[in-house]
Amino acid sequence: MDPNRTFGEMPLPLFQPAADEAAPIPIPAGKAPSYLADHRARLRDRFMQGGATAMPDYELLELVLFRAIPRQDVKPLARLLIETFGDFNRVLTAPAARLEQVAGVGPAVVTELKIVEAAAQRMARAKVMHRPILSGWDALLDYCHTAMAHREIEQFRVLYLDRKNVLIADEEQARGTVDHVPVYPREIIRRALELNASALILVHNHPSGDPTPSDADITMTARIAQAADSMGITIHDHLIIGKSRELSFRSQGLL
Repeated sequence: MDPNRTFGEMPLPLFQPAADEAAPIPIPAGKAPSYLADHRARLRDRFMQGGATAMPDYELLELVLFRAIPRQDVKPLARLLIETFGDFNRVLTAPAARLEQVAGVGPAVVTELKIVEAAAQRMARAKVMHRPILSGWDALLDYCHTAMAHREIEQFRVLYLDRKNVLIADEEQARGTVDHVPVYPREIIRRALELNASALILVHNHPSGDPTPSDADITMTARIAQAADSMGITIHDHLIIGKSRELSFRSQGLL
C-alpha cells in the first residue's frame, strides 16, 4: 500500500501494527469508518478554535499521539494511558520505562510525549530565569508545579539568587525514592559560593501529592539554613510541591 494515499483513495486493509501502535480495530473490507479519516481533523479544529481548556485529558493526549501513530485510531491508547497514570500531566512526566510497559507504546510515542514535556518545562522556566523572583512569585510556583508536581520520585532543587534576587541558576541537587531524597547541605553551600549567590530557595516534591512536611524535611531545612547563615547566605523559602498545591516553610513559620 502506498503510505501517501489517503483513506478516501483506497480501502484500508488490515495491517500488522508497528511497535508504537496499539492493536488495530478490525475494519470491514472496502469500508473505512469516517472517524479514521475525519476524527483527527475535527479534533484539531476544536483545539484551534477553542483551545485545550474544554478538552478532556484523553482528547488532548490524542492530539499529541497523532504524530507518533499516523495511521490508526489513537483514542483507545489515549484512554489507556490516562487510566494507567491518572491524568494528562502524569502521562507526560511518567518515566520512559513505565510508559513502554503500556501496550501500544513504543519509542515514537515516548519521544513525542517527552518533547511536549520538555517544551512545557522550558516555557515555564523561561518566565523565571534571570528575573527577580520575589516579584514574580506566581510564575515561580507555576514553574515548580510544571517541573515537579507529577514526578513519581522525590526531587530536590535549589534556586540560586544574586544580591538583587534575580534567579541565576536552577539546579537539581538530588533525586531519591518515592518518599525520601538525600540532601547534602555542604554541597548546596559550596555551589552557592561558586555561583556567588546571595540567597537560595529550596524546592522539593512529595509524590504522594500531600505537601505536608515530614520531621526529616524540617530537620534538613534547619541544617541547610544554619550552614547558609554561617556564610552570609539567605534562605528565602523552602517549597514542598504537591500534586495540586504547595507548602511554604516561610508562610508556615518553619523558616
